[in-house]
Amino acid sequence: MKKIHYTIVIPFYNEEDNVAMMIEKVAGVVERLTGNYEIIAIDDGSSDNTFKMLKSQRCKWPELRIIKFRRNFGQTPAMQAGIDHARGDVIITMDGDLQNDPEDIPALLEKMKEGYEVVSGWRKNRKDNILRCIPSKVANILLRWVTGVKIHDNGCSLKVYNAAILKKVRLYSEMHRFIAAFAFLRGAKITELVVRHHPRTRGQSKYGFSRIWKVFIDLFTLRLVLNFSERPMVWFGAFGFTSLFLAMTIFIVILLDWHRQIVWPGLILLLAFNAFIFFGYGLICELAVLHGKRR
Repeated sequence: MKKIHYTIVIPFYNEEDNVAMMIEKVAGVVERLTGNYEIIAIDDGSSDNTFKMLKSQRCKWPELRIIKFRRNFGQTPAMQAGIDHARGDVIITMDGDLQNDPEDIPALLEKMKEGYEVVSGWRKNRKDNILRCIPSKVANILLRWVTGVKIHDNGCSLKVYNAAILKKVRLYSEMHRFIAAFAFLRGAKITELVVRHHPRTRGQSKYGFSRIWKVFIDLFTLRLVLNFSERPMVWFGAFGFTSLFLAMTIFIVILLDWHRQIVWPGLILLLAFNAFIFFGYGLICELAVLHGKRR
């Protein structure tokens, strides 16, 4: 089996009008690069002719590999499937709606040669409407604050990765936007590069307000991951000490008979029990983290 240098991962969902042009543009760009390549197209349960159009491209581009989902699972599972099947040393991700420009791929790869393991595209002159841009800007500001990763546009799908780093990242929910942050946790060296962004001319956008709340929930989850992943005992211990402090305070109030009407022995036992539970969870998580680092 020949060595694959580049894998381009492209999820599609109801993009029958964009498939042929997208594959042709991507293949035309990567064929100019030095090294073998493959294109992995994921049909995320499309209800139109996307899969049929993808199969029709196989005759023209034998480097094209197709993954078909039985139903629509979302962009993150589609992206993860492509990453799991990728054989290239470098993995390039992008959207299938022709808003990302494949002509930016060589510049991203050239930037990677400076020693970076992740190069993220920055849609500085974004061609989406204000209803998409404003929530995205807010989410990016929050993500920079939560993770410390100084990237302006985490939502841009056009990114290049060192495959060895990316394959250690497991995605779920809407977490494809946070791949750079997870790679950063793995010690990856990250940068960004301004890329072109085109207005959508074919098909319908799949982005809606229903996805906004998921992004903010995922941000909260990411914050917990960052806080708990290294020293969970610090956080469980804080809850445990708080519960123990309340139990001791109530006990002292009763002992000193400050208020005869306040006698809550059950509450004292409950708070004390909660304290031991939090300490126990903390110790278990500490052991899990230590075990994971030794493997």
